[in-house]
Parts: sequence; C-alpha cells; structure tokens
Amino acid sequence: MTEKKDRERVIAEITLSHLIRLGSEQGCTVSRQQALEFLNQEGRAFEMWKHMMRAAEDFVAGSLFQNSFSPADPRPTPGRSISTAAR
Repeated sequence: MTEKKDRERVIAEITLSHLIRLGSEQGCTVSRQQALEFLNQEGRAFEMWKHMMRAAEDFVAGSLFQNSFSPADPRPTPGRSISTAAR
C-alpha cells in the first residue's frame, strides 16, 4: 500500500490497462490496440474525463462538505456544516 501524503492536486486517468482489465472482467477480450482506438474515437477520452470530474465533485460534495470549515480555521469543526455555517 502506498504511503499517505498531503496532496494539492489529484490526477485520475483511465489507462489502456484499465480498459483491457474491465473488458476481461465483462468477458470481452480487448487488445491494447482496440482499447487505444476506443479511447480516441468520437471524443470518448474527453467525455470520460468530464464524467470523472463530475464524479469527483459529487464525491467531494458528499464527503468533504459533511464536515464544516470555519472561515478562520481550515480544519473541520464537529457539529457544524457549510450549509449551516451561513445561518
């Protein structure tokens, strides 16, 4: 397992090996060339990127913002959420 580190940026990607593995899990053999062609057809790589960004935003909204942050203190404050902080 990798060591936990502070991060300012997260990079996520779907690689050819991911597509090949996913195909195999679904019972469909996918070659490296087929995976490459799939990603580069009809803007699929960009569409998948946009989908991953929306999923990441949903994840952040659903998990990070369950904890609240005081404007003066960036650490979470138990019992107070961003939605109730403005009240």
